[in-house]
Amino acid sequence: MSRAATRNTSSPRRPAANAKRRKGARASRPSILDRLIAALPVSQHTLHRIIAWTITAAIGAAAIAVATWFGVPQAIYTGAAEAVGRAGLRVNQIEVQGLKRMDRMSVYAMALDQQSRAMPLVDLGTVRQRLLGYGWIADARVSRRLPDTLVIDIVERRPAAIWQNEGQLMLIDAKGVLLEPVSPQRMPDLPLVIGDGANEQEPQFQLLMEAAPALKPMVRAATWIGNRRWDLIFKSGERLQLPEGKAEAARALAKFAELDGTQGLLGKGYIRLDMRDPARLVVRMPDEDDKVIQGSAPAATNNSQTATGAAG
Repeated sequence: MSRAATRNTSSPRRPAANAKRRKGARASRPSILDRLIAALPVSQHTLHRIIAWTITAAIGAAAIAVATWFGVPQAIYTGAAEAVGRAGLRVNQIEVQGLKRMDRMSVYAMALDQQSRAMPLVDLGTVRQRLLGYGWIADARVSRRLPDTLVIDIVERRPAAIWQNEGQLMLIDAKGVLLEPVSPQRMPDLPLVIGDGANEQEPQFQLLMEAAPALKPMVRAATWIGNRRWDLIFKSGERLQLPEGKAEAARALAKFAELDGTQGLLGKGYIRLDMRDPARLVVRMPDEDDKVIQGSAPAATNNSQTATGAAG
């Protein structure tokens, strides 16, 4: 009786050392996330700080939203906001944009005048209203830039003239808003308006000069007389007296510009040119009687030649 031969068909086990080496190789190979982090142009320390600030900002925003939604009492809200401030959401920097002429430190002082510098407690509307109370500022926008910056965008007014009243000089804009005092030694090259209330009449003065734009660079000053009319003082020394009323003054100034273009009235030595009566132009030379130039432009041209000759 023959003994059947038995055959072991199972495959031999691989050495345990090979398995350990494969496991070690898999463990040492960096993951896709690790490779992406390593490719970033910042250090791991900086990246961790960015992540920490992002989480803090998100928590702070969520706290504000929850408190607002559920009507948390003011004391609790203030405490939560202060905690957020201590966590890093606190005003440490102020960025001011659009500032050209006014004092930067004044802007900083108004922005930092807060009961708390915790970002949630900074009253942006109050800061804006304070800024709008400053003469130079026509408009302002205040916003937060988390985690620690207050951003202020300013639109400044442009000086258009100098107002002289009771010996004081003040820069004003085209609407007559007071900007800042000016010293006589450092007066800018701007028109001078003189008299009580002349600053409030600055817009009307600008409209008046549009009636004769060629004369505008020749005007040295304008005096608001009796709260009702203008006297123009030219750089060549003459004083032009205009009538009351916006339309009447504009027509008289346009007529004077026409006569000056044809007659050359400025620079002739006149000390006064009176057009308070729109029907006639009265001129005065030093130490001489007044000379009258009558009526409309054609007639005034003929008469003015005679009057000028008599005055000369």
